[in-house]
Amino acid sequence: MAVDCRAGGEYEVAHVTAERPHMRSTNRRQFVKGTLAAAALAAPLLRAAESTQAATTEPRAAAASKQAPDKKPRLSVLSYSFRGLLEQGQMDLFGYLESCKYRFRLDAADIWTGFLPNTDAGFLKKVRDALDERELTLADLCVDTGPLWEDTPEARQRNREKILAHLKVAETLGARFMRVDAGGRDKSWSAEQFDYVVAQYREHAQWAWDHGFRMGAENHWGTEGIWANLQKLYRAVDHPGFGLSIHIGGWQGTPEEKAEADRQVAPWVCHTHFDWDTTHGPLEQKMANLRGVGYQGYYSVEHHSGKNEYAEVAIQLALVRSVFDRWRGGENA
Repeated sequence: MAVDCRAGGEYEVAHVTAERPHMRSTNRRQFVKGTLAAAALAAPLLRAAESTQAATTEPRAAAASKQAPDKKPRLSVLSYSFRGLLEQGQMDLFGYLESCKYRFRLDAADIWTGFLPNTDAGFLKKVRDALDERELTLADLCVDTGPLWEDTPEARQRNREKILAHLKVAETLGARFMRVDAGGRDKSWSAEQFDYVVAQYREHAQWAWDHGFRMGAENHWGTEGIWANLQKLYRAVDHPGFGLSIHIGGWQGTPEEKAEADRQVAPWVCHTHFDWDTTHGPLEQKMANLRGVGYQGYYSVEHHSGKNEYAEVAIQLALVRSVFDRWRGGENA
């Protein structure tokens, strides 16, 4: 799947003009004559420069295109990482956004819906204004209002209505991706479960695609935490608006099976979460799995302790930044 890329920038050239003092007619004629002579002398040099530029522009552009993802590292932190501060009344959504911008020097947010007290239009406008004011991209809206599959029709319908509402929230806030869990707690989905989940994801993915973003599942719990199941789901949904948020190393299975799943899933990833153990473990290799397939989503850290969160998150972000720094310096995993 092609990953949405919003990289790029504009370069502005400032043309500076200076007023010349008034000249007498004789001086003006001398000035013009001298200018024409200088132009004649400079013409061969200009043609040579243009020829050189034409010969080198295309290779430079190609090189810049290949290097673009590393020149502006895409880094974020999931607001779930601060749920301890949230529970203690020491952080709200706006405090989280302020921390992203000014404490952690990020240009993106990753909002867990536990930080959204409501989805009223007036409140969402304030959130969007806060994002725009701080020039923050919303990399991901992480929806935990209930999975697609529940065992009763009533619960499924209730969750469906919440998901439909949060698709509109994602659009309003300018999200690049929205995560919704599939549901199910067994080693595999039944035929009824699988058909329902696929149909729901396909419908929601179409809505997201029509409104400029993607949505999809995550591997962090339940049936979708098994690579074979998530692989089957992705291929069955088969929609450009559907992608995967991957909690790196968050699979079920042996360490070897988890490592292989991280490697194989990389081309389908739209968003990521790196926990404490991963940032203190084989971090560069896990990031390289994504870099190697041209991933241009966000590398988002996630913290779980509920304690000392400002300092702990800062450590995780610093470790990810150190990998970006090594890559910029030409080092490889």
